[in-house]
Formats: sequence, C-alpha cells, structure tokens
Amino acid sequence: MRIIISGDGDVVFYLAKNLAEEYHDITVIDEDEEHLDYISNHIDVATIKGSSTSLLVLKELNIDKVDMFCAVSKSQDRNLVTASLAKGMGAKKCIARITDPTFLYRRDIFDLQKLGVDEVISTEALASKEIRRLLRETAITDTFEFAAGKLSLIGIRLNGNETIIGKTLAEAFKLSNLNFLTVAILRGGQTIIPNGSTVFELGDHVYYITQPEGLKRILKQTGKISGRVKTIMILGGGDIGVSTALALNAKYRVILVEKDRKKSHELADILKNTLVINGDGRDVELLEEEGISDVDAFIAVTGNSETNIIASLVAKSHNVPKTIALVENMDFIHLSQNIGIDTLINKKLIAANFISRYVRKGRVTNLASLPGVDIEVAEYVVHSKSEILNDKLMNLGFTSNVIVGGVIRGNKAFTPNGDFIFKVGDRVIVTFRRGAQNISKVDKFFE
Repeated sequence: MRIIISGDGDVVFYLAKNLAEEYHDITVIDEDEEHLDYISNHIDVATIKGSSTSLLVLKELNIDKVDMFCAVSKSQDRNLVTASLAKGMGAKKCIARITDPTFLYRRDIFDLQKLGVDEVISTEALASKEIRRLLRETAITDTFEFAAGKLSLIGIRLNGNETIIGKTLAEAFKLSNLNFLTVAILRGGQTIIPNGSTVFELGDHVYYITQPEGLKRILKQTGKISGRVKTIMILGGGDIGVSTALALNAKYRVILVEKDRKKSHELADILKNTLVINGDGRDVELLEEEGISDVDAFIAVTGNSETNIIASLVAKSHNVPKTIALVENMDFIHLSQNIGIDTLINKKLIAANFISRYVRKGRVTNLASLPGVDIEVAEYVVHSKSEILNDKLMNLGFTSNVIVGGVIRGNKAFTPNGDFIFKVGDRVIVTFRRGAQNISKVDKFFE
C-alpha cells in the first residue's frame, strides 16, 4: 500500500515505524526539517518538507494514487483540513487525529465522512479505553479479548513467590491437554518466544493465550490471587482522567485527585458520581488520608510522566493491587519491568497501533500489540484456499518466531497441539515477533 502520514511528534514516528515494517510505501510530510531528519535516520521511509494543507505539495505527491492518508499532527483543525483535501484529490482512505471527542460520540450531529474523513482517532479516548480494558482483573497486568472472551491474551509478572520460577516451561506446565499456551516472555527489555526448555526467571513478564478456564489454572500455578476491582483512585483531571471517570463511575466507586483548585471544583460539577479531591498526588499524607490503602486500582494520568510514576510507586507501596501510569517517554515503558508498576501506557503508541490495525483490516480481523513487547497477536480467518489447510499444524513449517496460540471454531475455543487440523471458517490467534518478514510469512498461510 502507498501511505502518506502528515504531522509531528511521536505518533508519526511510531506509526511510520509500524507500517514500514510491513513493506508499505511510506511518505511522511512535515514542515519541521529536524523532525524529518530524525525519522529518515531511524526508519526507511521517504520524507517531504512542506505543509500538508498546501494544494501544490499534495499535487506533487500524486494523491490520487495514495491508498491511505493519515493526518495525525497535534492540531485537530489542520488534520481535518488535510484529510478533507486529500480525499477530495483522490486518496482512497483518510484518517484524522482529533482532540474534541464530540466528533467520536455524536456522529448523529455531524458525520465527518461528509468532509471525506473515513476514520477519526482521539489519543485521549483510546488511552481511556485501554485503561478500562486493563481493569478487568487485578492479578494480571495486560488483557486483550478475542471473540468476546472465548480466548484472551493476558500478562503476568513473576515477582518472587511463584512456584514456576526456576522451572522450564515443560516442567511448570504439563504440555498436553492444556487450555492455554505461553506465547512470550519479556525479560530485561528483551522479548523471548519460549519453547519447552525456556526457564522462568524472577522479574519475567509472561504472556499467555488462554481459554477462560485456563486463566484459573495460570493464576493457581503462578500463585496469583484473582481479584475484582471495586474502588478506583484516578490522579489527574485532564481529558483522560475525566473520560475514564465518566466511563467507570457507574460501575465502580471512583475517587479523582486534581491539583488545580479551580479545575477540581469544575470537575465536581461534571462528575456527579465521582468523589473529586483537590490535592497534589505526590503528597503521600494526602493519599493516605483519602484511603489509598483501600483502593483496588490506582490510575495516574497527569500530564507529567515522573509524577505518574512516583505516585504509582506510592500506591504500590500501600499494597494497591493494580497500578497504571501514563507516560510520554517511551524509554520509561521498560521501567515497569524493574520498578513494580503493573502497567505503563503511552497514548501516542496506542494511537499508532490503532491506525496500524486499521490499515491491516481485511488481512486480519483483530490485532493486539503490547507496549514494550516485540510481538503482535493477530486473529486470522481460514479461507477455502488458505495454505494452513494443507496439513497438521506440526507439518506446516511455522518458524520458531511464530506460535499458534488458539483457535475459535463456531462457539468453541481450542488450544491446538501439533496434531491439530484446521477447517474453513476457523479463527486462528497467532503470536509472532514483529517485522515484515514474519508478517508476510504468517499472512501467506491465510491468503
């Protein structure tokens, strides 16, 4: 596909990086030459210095031959104008990044497709959705459902009390009649695709594809205690904090802490079912007074990454089962491996991954990416001419970088072994290391 990305900042960089790994023809437009130099020095993409709202620049790019145009600058107005112009000049699909969530939730008032915008994304709304997804279970750090929960991707950190530490995967779990598979391990910033001889170590972040019954067995084997979230404390009354509170306060008891006095009063009027507290989230005494030891989840989403990390560590020291911190610096993502925070999220990376999934629609029906982990988990559908129908799983020739983690057939989920034979209509969950070579090889089995 020929794809053009316009904009500045990390969303552009990570989106270009993701798409370039799939052998797409990528061009990045920006007026900041320094930004373009950084991109061209790190990613194999073309760059054009100029304004994305310039008709002359767009004409030179032969927009009528563009499969997708992604306008993802920090300016909503520029993105909407850019996407509209690109569509009008012949681009097949156009995506625009927005900051006003009204365009997402009130399409009955005005549908941006009338302007030629096929899809809109909000980094704040996506981050809020990610947080809500992560709150389903306190014992696990990550979760992503396939087929309404018939199969799930989950993550668990080994903190030191787990019986599987020091054992190989084969020793820890009997490898027959399983209802889950271990598909990846993040260790010291490095991603491992495990096999039966892989040894679990203290500090490992282990990822599984599991059926619902398998989760109970995983928690038992790892010594984790299952827990449901009832009370949540949110630090930060920005767009993400407010949208998260609004989405959660009907189901959970929600406490929101906001540093700015005036803003906290305004939020108290907006968030009728949320207890809004004016205070500094770095103030340990304040957090203790407001009952941080009694909450089930602590979510730090201020505009300052360091504040979010420090406050989450305070929450963890008070035995809060689930901590989530928003960070802007991607270098911080791997810190969660070492400092004890359950999950660090980056809204720009989430946005880039969302667009990557949108681009790959048609080849995959669902796609999960984990921040800081060098894997993708994709859901494919088996067609009548798919190569995967040719033989048993063990004979198909999948490489060691690829694990078939689960199969959904009708209303039933399977954890396949080497003798598994696929059928037309099967939905297959495949985990593989990122990179164009692996993507193209896996795609080929399902074409």
